[in-house]
Amino acid sequence: MILYLGTSSLVKLYVEEPYSETIKEWVKTAEIVATSRIAYTEVMSALDIRFQKGNLSKETYDLVVKCFSEDWQHFAKVDFDDYETGSFIKEYGLTRFGALHLSAAKFIQRAYNKHKSDFEMLNKGQFDIILFFSSADEKLSEAAIAEGLRILPLY
Repeated sequence: MILYLGTSSLVKLYVEEPYSETIKEWVKTAEIVATSRIAYTEVMSALDIRFQKGNLSKETYDLVVKCFSEDWQHFAKVDFDDYETGSFIKEYGLTRFGALHLSAAKFIQRAYNKHKSDFEMLNKGQFDIILFFSSADEKLSEAAIAEGLRILPLY
């Protein structure tokens, strides 16, 4: 299983929020945890906002930033398609970063579909990758469903 985490789901690995335990369980069962390259900046910003608002102590903030920075190397970082991202904003009314995450997940889906027959031939037909998309943003999750992705909903 490939688990694609949008930023709202990725943050839940580092800050206790509703569904944090659910995300942690999904991550344990995934062979690959993927996200967009922009997620590093987004998570750092989300953590900084929590610290500035007083929701995280300096000690907790420093620890969470350190853990996330160390974990970052273990995530599969995925690119996105500029034009597709723009069309998702127009079609679904997504935020710019929501559209980037959706395009990145679709990038994985297209790459798998393009090479599926090669994978099956190498593995004698016993190879199948299941891609799940996770975001706490309901509008983004609905757009992912409309784009043919399987979601693990957090709402």
